[in-house]
Amino acid sequence: MKTVLRFLLRVLFRFHAYDLDALKTPGPVLLIPNHCSWLDWLFLWVCLDDDWKMVTSSTAAQTSWLHRKIMINRYSLPVDTASPYAVKRMAEFLKGGGRLVLFAEGRLSRTGNLMKLFDGTGFLIFKTKAKVITAYLCGAERLPYSPNPNEKKCFPKVTVHFSVALTAPELGDVRTTRARALLTNWLRDQIVQQQFKVEMDFGAQDVFSAVAETARKHPRQVILEDATLQKLTCRKLMVGADVLAHALRETVSGGERVGLLLPNVNTTPVVILALWRLGKVPAMLNFSSGIPTMLACVELAGMKHIITSRKFLERARLNVDAFVKAGINVIYLEDVRAGISGFQKISTLLRHIFHLQSPISHLPSAHSAAVIVFTSGSEGVPKGVELTHGNILANIRQMLAVTDLTDRDRAFNCLPLFHSFGLTVGTFLPLVRGLYVFLYPSPLHYRVVPSVLYDRDCTIFLSTNTFLSGYARKAHPYDFRSLRYLFAAAEKLQETTALTWSQKYGIRILEGYGATECAPCVSVNTPLEPRNGSVGRLLPGMEYKLEKVEGVDEGGRLFVRGPNVMKGYLNADADAKFLALDGWYDTGDIVSVDADGYLHVRGRLKRFAKVSGEMVSLTAVEDALAGAFPQYGLRCQIAVITRPDENKGEALIAVTNEPNLTLEEIRAAIKAKGLTNLSTPREIKVVKEIPKLGTGKVNHRELQILLADAKSVT
Repeated sequence: MKTVLRFLLRVLFRFHAYDLDALKTPGPVLLIPNHCSWLDWLFLWVCLDDDWKMVTSSTAAQTSWLHRKIMINRYSLPVDTASPYAVKRMAEFLKGGGRLVLFAEGRLSRTGNLMKLFDGTGFLIFKTKAKVITAYLCGAERLPYSPNPNEKKCFPKVTVHFSVALTAPELGDVRTTRARALLTNWLRDQIVQQQFKVEMDFGAQDVFSAVAETARKHPRQVILEDATLQKLTCRKLMVGADVLAHALRETVSGGERVGLLLPNVNTTPVVILALWRLGKVPAMLNFSSGIPTMLACVELAGMKHIITSRKFLERARLNVDAFVKAGINVIYLEDVRAGISGFQKISTLLRHIFHLQSPISHLPSAHSAAVIVFTSGSEGVPKGVELTHGNILANIRQMLAVTDLTDRDRAFNCLPLFHSFGLTVGTFLPLVRGLYVFLYPSPLHYRVVPSVLYDRDCTIFLSTNTFLSGYARKAHPYDFRSLRYLFAAAEKLQETTALTWSQKYGIRILEGYGATECAPCVSVNTPLEPRNGSVGRLLPGMEYKLEKVEGVDEGGRLFVRGPNVMKGYLNADADAKFLALDGWYDTGDIVSVDADGYLHVRGRLKRFAKVSGEMVSLTAVEDALAGAFPQYGLRCQIAVITRPDENKGEALIAVTNEPNLTLEEIRAAIKAKGLTNLSTPREIKVVKEIPKLGTGKVNHRELQILLADAKSVT
């Protein structure tokens, strides 16, 4: 019977099972799969020996004759899920050496992704010491009648991947309540890690192929829209990339890296895809950094060509004569488009409709460089970071593994694509997953951004603390009604910002942490695993270590390693230091990690001051002062820098745009937050505006320059 059913599943669903040897593990053993469809049991059952039993609901079995036939038989272990004795019966079976299949979610997934696990599973593992095998059913969320909003197919491809038999960690002398929570969390981590590993091993190995694969599945779906209201379907996106690649083939010959000087419009991801098609590496230039900084980046990356737009240069008031004088070939997209014939467009479209081979067949590998992204330069000269296709895909799949995004989600991205957060999570994650994304050119339009997001019914929004504070001042309380995920990163989320959004919009901001060098996400809070005050738990596939820092009692200097960590720096000195760490990346941040694995960022090591021999976090001082002066309104901003002090080593200086702020008010705010007197700034400097980077971060380097300029401060 099983042989016949296995053959039918192979024919109808192209079903294949991987790592079946794990199922030979003797009992007691628990098999824990994800649960997406009514047929999950069948895909598992054809892989199992006859002594395996599946936990079924005796209550649900009474629904009909068919339910009883399927759910109560010699292969099942019926339990009353509402009874406190259900776990006891399962434990007795396992202690007798049994092998048991348990759908730990307790219900079919309503998102197509892993939902919460009932902690009775952790209790079961704790009491029986059973080994655990996790199973990832891939494609089952597309089956008809699965109760999730994803697109359904009559016969989607379904595979199942089994992990090796896992032994739960020894917890020592802990209470049962704590043990069940710890082991349930451990189990969830194993399932998420397995899902991530399977997607990396069996999915596309470069970003271009991943986007193209999605486009083949959903050719008519609108996937991109920008402020010009131009919409691109998946097919138009890929056709546009192929047409542009053909038009650019001769123009960008010579030199692997090609500079991109473009805003957040549909054209930008099209150009990136076209360059990948040609085997080129896009280098994302930060147009907000100014011509001298961009010239330094161009020289560092060895660029010979820069792709831009006359219309954009005019609006941004950028003069590229300096690039021309430096011998750089400036390519204007208006000129490139003028040279593309109608025949070229039609022939390329027909090729995509009939899935014919493209004449430009170059495809990168996972280890090939994908993009060059330059660090913000908030504390020094920008560094060139080389991210591979594997780095970017890993970060995308890490984020998809810990979130429950569905086909109906819609992303809004106004973060610049020269920033890795806007590039990876804001743009290519939706393109790889097959989600609609709206690209807006500037996050600084505090009135317009909320209105456009509201009009497009977007459910995913990326931002930073600075920009979120600006939207809170201008947006209507109903503008963010559709949001499911609001991610904040790039700078510390201030308590006042989180509280304002919670009270005014009813939205929880999910703070994350990352670095350009990590493509960029390292950790993130999610609706399933949130912790206020933290930046979430490490993403799957990542590991960390803390190095003790003299003068810092809590936490240490954070080093991380994982598949999303960069290939290296373009800067020779920085790259030599990175390579010497054997794959570890030194974040330069002081971080503590709590008992449940949540990261708490205390501040950058460079942003600690040594006052009277004690280490003081400037970030913590800024956080204490943020929103502490409601009498001056939300516009009041404060940054903290230092100057040398003969007596105390260093002295703190508060820089603000509010001329009426006094030292007495600052001292009171510091005291109210429970910080020591060493954390109190000794003087105030007033500037017209706190300088910011294009990502919204405070430009502390520029602040130090302003401090030295007596004409700029008071």
